[in-house]
Amino acid sequence: QVQLVESGGGLVQAGGSLRLSCAASGSTFRSYYMGWFRQAPGKEREYIATIRRTGINTYYADSVKGRFTISRDNVKNTVYLQMNSLKPEDTAVYYCAASKDQLLFEADRVDYWGKGTLVTVSS
Repeated sequence: QVQLVESGGGLVQAGGSLRLSCAASGSTFRSYYMGWFRQAPGKEREYIATIRRTGINTYYADSVKGRFTISRDNVKNTVYLQMNSLKPEDTAVYYCAASKDQLLFEADRVDYWGKGTLVTVSS
């Protein structure tokens, strides 16, 4: 089992940047596929990015491709989401997620969720 705790959310102006972090407890972090999702008010939770166990391969939703970067540090048991060129439509609660068996392209593939961190982008 793994516990996930996100940090780094906040208020930023459009065009700005934020880096989210997700610290994972437990000694088996490197065995998990990791990902980020977000949920805006009144909308369903949506996939943002996912990363393989080794960190070599990363995948992104079209809405954030070229602006967001997912990475992981298997020594620090942490996954990151660097968000650049933020837009007001990026405003949402961002969730860290883990799966034992597969890349996280869909929410129903997730085994563990963090509690989320709020990102607000002002225009």
